Amino acid sequence: MLNEDRLRSSVAAAAVLGAVFALPVVAQPADKPVYRCPGPPVLYTDAISAAEAKSRDCRTIEGATVTIVPAPRTRVVSTPSPGTGTAAASSAARSGADSRIDPAEQRARDSDARRILGDELRREEERLAEIRREFNDGQPERQGNERNYQKYLDRVADLKSSLARKESDVAAIRRELSKLPQ
Repeated sequence: MLNEDRLRSSVAAAAVLGAVFALPVVAQPADKPVYRCPGPPVLYTDAISAAEAKSRDCRTIEGATVTIVPAPRTRVVSTPSPGTGTAAASSAARSGADSRIDPAEQRARDSDARRILGDELRREEERLAEIRREFNDGQPERQGNERNYQKYLDRVADLKSSLARKESDVAAIRRELSKLPQ
């Protein structure tokens, strides 16, 4: 009896599926052909007619789908009305040619940047001199905890890499200082 129920449900399911697949198939409209047009910017498009594609010497691409990539959204910055907001907010809202800085303010910014970079250069040069003294031309003094020779070699390698890094840092700061106007 149980097998008969399964058989009946299977027959019923097959009948339903047969009815679904027996329905007439509605023809889908053919996709528009995609053309590849030559030129300095190679153009892939489905927005031109066959005659236009022939005149532009375009070839059809079989089985290609068109992918539309939206343009990036532009960010709109609203400017506050006069008398509202702070000077920082209004200066942040300006862009392009409107964002001119007063020459006196720019000189003040440049002198601040020069002072900050100069202080940083002095600190880095002091640290570089300290590392050079400790490195001692590749023969640093052995410390008490370096009974194992490999520990000593590891410290020498660390000092050598620190020395190279500090030298490149000092050179980078000097390059930044040279870029600033006098």
